[in-house]
Amino acid sequence: MNAFAMTAPGHLAPGLWRHPAQEKQTLDHWVRLAKFLDENGFHGIFFADVLGIYDVYNGDGPALKSGAQVPILDISLLVSALAHATKNISFGITASTTYENPYALARKFATLDHITNGRVGWNIVTSYLESAAKSFGLEKGIEHDERYKIADEFLEVVYKLLEGSWQDSAKDQSHWQYFKCAGPNIVDPSPQRTPFLLQAGASKAGKDFAAKHSEAMFLPGMIPKKTAQVVQDTRALLRELGKPDDSVKFIAGIFIVVDETDEKAQEKFNDLLQYADLEGTASLFGGWTGTDLSKLSDDEDFTFNAKVPAIQSFISSWTESVPGTGGVKWTKKLVLQHLAVSGAHPRAIGSPTKVANILEQWVEEAGVDGFNISYATTPSTFEDLVKYLWPELRNRGVLQKQYAGSTMRENYLQDGKGPRARDWHPAREYTWSG
Repeated sequence: MNAFAMTAPGHLAPGLWRHPAQEKQTLDHWVRLAKFLDENGFHGIFFADVLGIYDVYNGDGPALKSGAQVPILDISLLVSALAHATKNISFGITASTTYENPYALARKFATLDHITNGRVGWNIVTSYLESAAKSFGLEKGIEHDERYKIADEFLEVVYKLLEGSWQDSAKDQSHWQYFKCAGPNIVDPSPQRTPFLLQAGASKAGKDFAAKHSEAMFLPGMIPKKTAQVVQDTRALLRELGKPDDSVKFIAGIFIVVDETDEKAQEKFNDLLQYADLEGTASLFGGWTGTDLSKLSDDEDFTFNAKVPAIQSFISSWTESVPGTGGVKWTKKLVLQHLAVSGAHPRAIGSPTKVANILEQWVEEAGVDGFNISYATTPSTFEDLVKYLWPELRNRGVLQKQYAGSTMRENYLQDGKGPRARDWHPAREYTWSG
């Protein structure tokens, strides 16, 4: 169980910063939240990040006005305080292989691994926003598959720095295309050496990259059967690489509103929806898909609109999983209402029994190992989970009773093999064993 968070006024719920239950996101707020999650058995806080402004939809105005992932702090500078205040919870930190430098990033993660006593992970992203590319001095963004080629080499450099800096192999740079790095890493070996590695992506390049490098994969998908296909495809790739089927943990994104009864939970969600900013939601959608919805009329039916293919899969999933949506006219407003608050993730709204049933359905049908649970407001979304849902999950015996180890890798893999990257992982090719 991960708390899916972002150091911005709104992560997947633009406009909800205005809700009276939303605390101001100061360092004290994040420390209190981390302590609460730690005390209540969350495995980790998964911090998403973004390096540019969502400006495909009507420029950057709607994103700025709604707080759609802007302004946003550098979470890596806050984690040491969160780690100092907690004992067990892990911290997944997003960092980009497109704009970071492998030498500097290896040093940063080695330092954080020391500070957290091994409770840090790296969510590897390649960064797709054109606004970020231009802010980093590029004329345009790097092509999708090329970003993954860069990322693959980036990881090799980082592995050599973190796993092999205390032998001569760290200085071998002869075959690298994108990076030059003599090394060694000047931070002494940390508890995990290589941080626990997470990655999200369902494209062919993304799945290939995940099968090679990831230890946990954050999965898209609005309905279990589509996510199950990504799981099956990735497991097939793992077998091709000679890795165990269970060498990657699969984590699904989900948004939960839970209360004593289905009716109370729905009322709570309806209250949240009043604060949602649909213009901000359109900004997020524009960034995710490259589609500017402002160029489309408000009343046209998107169901068969070939100009916006990214919407078709959403509509298909909603009509299959949300009662009462079959045969409706999918206008721009209706599409945005279904994306508001929860983003491109499924919703579980209801009583503890209903929500627990939905989670178990995802585990059984999609083959996932856990969840990234997003929020509408913090800390109240997570407080409701602990108050209403946690007792039901404990009764079913599906919620962890204690942490499996002292490091992130031990707590997520739960195989009793310690804090270091496993023998099947490419990082171990560079480990000094002398």
